[in-house]
Amino acid sequence: MSLFPGAPYEYTAVAPEGAKLVFAAGACPLDEAGGVVAPGDFEGQARAALDNLRTALEAAGSSLERVVKTTVYVASDDRADLVRVWGIVEAGFAAARPPSTLLGVAALGYEGQLVEVEAVALAGPD
Repeated sequence: MSLFPGAPYEYTAVAPEGAKLVFAAGACPLDEAGGVVAPGDFEGQARAALDNLRTALEAAGSSLERVVKTTVYVASDDRADLVRVWGIVEAGFAAARPPSTLLGVAALGYEGQLVEVEAVALAGPD
C-alpha cells in the first residue's frame, strides 16, 4: 500500500536524536489588545494566526521553518472554508511542509474567531 503522493504536506517528520521541542499553544488571530482581527475573513484570520505563531515560536527560539507538526482548526462546516484557510497555511509554511491536521469545528475560544493554528517545532535556530 502507498500513500497519496499529492498531499500538500509531508506525512511524517522525525525529530533528530536529542532534539528539544517547542509546543506552541493554538495561535489565534488576535491583535496586541486581545481583539479578534479580520472579522468574518477566514484568510485574514489565517494570516494573523500564522503571524502570531511566528512571533511565539521566535520568542521560544524557534521558527516556522522548524515546525514538525501543525493542527489547524477552522470554525466552519463548509469544506470550502477549510480549503481557503489551508491555502494560507500551506503558503505560510512553504518548503517546510510539516505534517498537518485540518479540522472543521463548531466554535473556537474567542467571539468571532474562525481560525487557530497549533504547532510543535524544533527548538533552536534554523
